Order: sequence, then structure tokens, then C-alpha cells
Amino acid sequence: MNAETVRRWMTQAAASVREQRDYLTQLDAAIGDADHGANMDRGFSAVVAKLEATDDAPPPGRLLITAGSTLVSTVGGASGPLWGTALRRAGRSLGDSPEFDGPELADALDAALAGVVELGAAQEGEKTMVDALAPAVRALRQELGGGAGVADALASARAAGEEGMRATAPMRAAKGRASYLGDRSIGHQDPGATSTAFILAALAQAVAAET
Repeated sequence: MNAETVRRWMTQAAASVREQRDYLTQLDAAIGDADHGANMDRGFSAVVAKLEATDDAPPPGRLLITAGSTLVSTVGGASGPLWGTALRRAGRSLGDSPEFDGPELADALDAALAGVVELGAAQEGEKTMVDALAPAVRALRQELGGGAGVADALASARAAGEEGMRATAPMRAAKGRASYLGDRSIGHQDPGATSTAFILAALAQAVAAET
């Protein structure tokens, strides 16, 4: 995996978020500000534009740092800082190497998760993006440790993230605007976990396209 993998991931993520923009807005309308779809669409569209305008050939870690910084500057609400932190931490984990392998990707996603947990002060079970990201990272590392190839391991990570996303519906929100609703947040799937599942799926698709 290399810089083109990252570019393909961000392009696919932007396309997925745009396609699901209205759905994300509907989810957020139930327990938030009804702007998650628009914010994520704007942010990842800006990421793709920024990476396309990059004339030199930076390593994949640098591309992720650029993507994260772009999200922070263009996405409102919590999503920009959270995903911005996640991608910048992942990029710093990869460093300046021109290529990365499965274990290095797992380390990068672990760093991304740690950044989200640190910034959002959220743990699993609190109805946030962590409920999709954390099980996906665990599944990726477990599958790689068992000898699976990167594409297959990411497919399992994608499935784990989607399961975590669906599991947020019966949860009572403990973080963010949704937490103000108390028990009324129960029964609604978390929009942040949902967009996270889409972004993880985009990563799996980007890597699968190379195999």
C-alpha cells in the first residue's frame, strides 16, 4: 500500500459520504443538528480537492496529515476535529515511508482511534463513532495476526464496524448533543458511527482494488 492507496481511500470516502448525505442528515435530525451529512460531504470533498492540487508526491503519511488538517478547517461540529485528529494521528504513525503494510496500517488506525478517544473523551457503548471504529480496528489486528491478507482483514474490519454501527441504535447517548435527549436518544442509530462505517468501507474497497 502506498500514496495511491490513500488517495483512492479518500476519493471513495468522499463518494460514499456524498451518496449517503441525505441519509446521514436524517439520522442526525433525530438526535443532533441535522448537519452531519452536509458537513461530512463538504469536508471530504475538500479533502479530495486538496489532494488533487498536491503537485509533488508526498508519502502516504503526509497525505493523511493533509487530509486531516483539511477536515479540521472545513467541517463544522465535532466531526471535523475528530476525523481530522484521527487522520493526522494515523499519518504521523505512518511517518515518511513511501509504503506501508498491514501491521503498519493497523498501528495507524490504532493511533487514529486513540486520538478520537482522547479528543472526544468517549468510550465504546456511549453511542459515538468509537462504537464503529474500535471494533473495526480490533478485527483488523486479529485477522492480520491470524495470517489473513490485508484485503480480507479489512473486509472483516468493515463488517465489525458495520455491526458496531448498528449496535448504537439501542444505546442511550452519553456524549455530544444527542446526550441531551436522554432516553429519547434510544432507538436511533448514531450518525457519527454510521459515517465512520462508510469511511471504513471505503478503505476496504480502496485496498481490495489493488489486489
